[in-house]
Amino acid sequence: MYTSNVSARWTGEGLEFVGVDHKGREIHMGGKHIKPGQMLLLAQAGCMGMDVLSILQKKRQQVTDVEVQVTGQQPDDYPRPFETVNLKFIVKGKDIDSKAVERSIALSHDKYCVVGQSLAGNVHIETTFSIADAVPETVTEPIAE
Repeated sequence: MYTSNVSARWTGEGLEFVGVDHKGREIHMGGKHIKPGQMLLLAQAGCMGMDVLSILQKKRQQVTDVEVQVTGQQPDDYPRPFETVNLKFIVKGKDIDSKAVERSIALSHDKYCVVGQSLAGNVHIETTFSIADAVPETVTEPIAE
């Protein structure tokens, strides 16, 4: 069984903590930094985004960019757990197959993403996607003098 080890320590300022993983990489949270609840949404976006990109690359899709926009709905009363999370995938590239994007998102959601699997049963996760053609690079000609 795989075990993850991380720690979070108070910085001594307000409600700011610094998290450290087993390799010593740090992330600041709370206070003037990203709040833990938002980090959960970012973790879901990053996890599924990495899965989707990897799967699309294996399907030989010419992806130039992937963005995942996330909205989480919470009740007004504490502890305010997320009830619904909406993830919108914006995939850019050349001749991207919409079925490949749809299948990649489904595989991440249903099988691969550890964050989504950890939230399953407690949070309703909805996904949508759009595809945009890659913008060709503009070639600038030097100005003749």
